[in-house]
Amino acid sequence: MNIRVVRTGRLPIARQSLTALLERQLTSLCEGDIVAVTSKLVSICEGRFVPREAVRKQELIGQESDWFLPPDPTAHGVMLTIKGSRLIPMAGIDESNADGHYILWPRDAQQSANALRAFLCERFSLRQVGVLITDSTTAPLRSGVTGIAVAHSGFSALNSYIGAPDLFGRTLRMTRANVAEGLAAAAVLAMGEGSEGTPIAVISEAAFVVLQDRDPTEGELADLRITPESDLYAAMLRAVPWQTKREVACNAHADCCIMEVTAGNPAPGPAAPHDRSMRPVVRQI
Repeated sequence: MNIRVVRTGRLPIARQSLTALLERQLTSLCEGDIVAVTSKLVSICEGRFVPREAVRKQELIGQESDWFLPPDPTAHGVMLTIKGSRLIPMAGIDESNADGHYILWPRDAQQSANALRAFLCERFSLRQVGVLITDSTTAPLRSGVTGIAVAHSGFSALNSYIGAPDLFGRTLRMTRANVAEGLAAAAVLAMGEGSEGTPIAVISEAAFVVLQDRDPTEGELADLRITPESDLYAAMLRAVPWQTKREVACNAHADCCIMEVTAGNPAPGPAAPHDRSMRPVVRQI
C-alpha cells in the first residue's frame, strides 16, 4: 500500500467548491485509488464553521451531538458525545487550523463522500475510485490521536473472516476487519495533525481493499453500526447519564428555551429519546 499526500497549503476559512479544489490539486488518479479527504476540509468547503465569538461552545456541542455528557472538570473540561453512532469528544467540533472558528462535522458526510466519488470517476474517466472522509480522535486509556473514517464510498468497509479458519483450524465466529478505519488511520498519520497543510491523500495498491463501482448500500452502512445495547461496552454506556438537547421555543425576549431529555441512565441511540422512561425538562438559557 502506498500513500501520497497532497499539499494545499493554508486555505481560507470560507465556503468554496471542494470539487474545484480537488480538480486543481489532483492531476491524475488510477483505477482503484482511494482519495482520503479530511472532514475539516469538507466542512470548510461546505460552510460548516462558526466564529468562536458568535456562540458558546458548550451549547454548540449540545446542538451538534446526538447524546452528550456534561463537561467533567477532572477530564480537561471535555464533553464526551455520541454523534452519528460514534463515541467522540466534542461532537467532532475542532478549533485547530480554524483561524478563530469552530469547525463542525459535515452536515451529511456520507452524501459528501458519494458526491466526491461520482465527481472523481467522471473527472478521471475511471470506474472504481474510493473516497474516504477522515477525522482523528482519542481512544480511552490510550495517549495520542488516531485517524477514523467518518464516511466512505466506492469500496467495502468491512472484510469478514467469519466462518474462515485461523492458522490452527479454529473457525472464526466474530472477526471482521474494519478496512475503512484502518485506511483512515494510515491516511491521517501521513497527512499529519499540525501545520503540514496536506488535507488530502491518495491511497494506492491496497490489495486487501474490495473495490466497488457504486456507493455503499443502506444495509452496508447499517452493518458498520452497533446498537448501544449490543455493544461490547454496553455496561459502560448505560452507567452514565446521557443527555440530549432540542431547541423547542424562543420567548418574546429571544431567550431560547432548551429541552433536556434525560433518563435513568438509558443506553443512548436513535430510539432512546422516545423511551417512556424519559422525561423532558425545559430550562432557560
